[in-house]
Amino acid sequence: MMNGYRAYLPILPVAATYALLLGIGVVSPDHWQLIAQLAFYCALGQAFNLFMGMTGYVDFGYVAFLGIGTYGMAVSIYTLSDKGLGIGVVLIGLVLAAIFSLGLSLAVGAVALRLRGAYFAIATIGVNEGFRYLLEGARIWNGADGIIFSRHLRQGVGRQTAMALSTWWADILVFGVAFLAAVLTLVYMRNKVGYALLALREDEDAAKVMGINVTRYKIIAFITSAILAGLLGASAWALKLTYVYPSDVFAIHYTVEAIIIVLLGGAGTLLGPIFGALTYGAAKYFLAIVLPGFQLLIFAPVIIAIIVLFPDGTVGLLKKRLRDTPLGKFII
Repeated sequence: MMNGYRAYLPILPVAATYALLLGIGVVSPDHWQLIAQLAFYCALGQAFNLFMGMTGYVDFGYVAFLGIGTYGMAVSIYTLSDKGLGIGVVLIGLVLAAIFSLGLSLAVGAVALRLRGAYFAIATIGVNEGFRYLLEGARIWNGADGIIFSRHLRQGVGRQTAMALSTWWADILVFGVAFLAAVLTLVYMRNKVGYALLALREDEDAAKVMGINVTRYKIIAFITSAILAGLLGASAWALKLTYVYPSDVFAIHYTVEAIIIVLLGGAGTLLGPIFGALTYGAAKYFLAIVLPGFQLLIFAPVIIAIIVLFPDGTVGLLKKRLRDTPLGKFII
């Protein structure tokens, strides 16, 4: 029992970090937008790491799952706000976001997960833009005109509740998605799913020879990561902003940011995406204030330097240093 309990001790630093961020935001409302942005990057990194970090596969079309998740929330509120469901439209929106991202991940994974390495990356590059142009060209869900549902949200739940949902509860949901992603990552790490994913990340051919069904475990990680992305899109974008435009929600830079965050902190680690998100998010925010217009020029070489100096990520280095210390059991 004690060994089983100790196996999940690494979730404590994660919970403490999110509690600290939330506490700072509550005590200092002026910094709430910064805290919300950091929470978004934490959730994005944790969700993306669950697949890339544990398999070594880089999904360049990952933002498509965030985008389809925003439509799950938008469609629910836009079409069901006059049905007397109240706050139920938001719950249905979260369910639809999960279902939509699940469906898209199954469609993409059925083809792309048959490929490896660079071939997988190339195959996923076109997923995002292709799906976006499909929505616009076929005018699915209003096409390029998008869905604006702020009035529908107020109609469905009332003005005060709608305001609370888009200013407070949307961010709380983002924290929830971030923590859920961390919990699922740790659970996978501590059971046969994680061991199988580690084996295929190190040597996929050897894993097959050992009898591991690598396709099955890749699909598990891919679908889980996609659903988390869909929930994040529904919370951080749709519910918070109350509109959805394809050109905005399918912007590929979200995928690039997810890759940077995971590499900064350490791919395949539990705390890595959090450290990477806090580093990236805070630096991006303050550089934009101190050096507006030059933040990317300064930030790009800094990121490259960190990745070159710490190829296993900052948490990967910390994990090695603390391996035989009392703190080691908290860092994975």
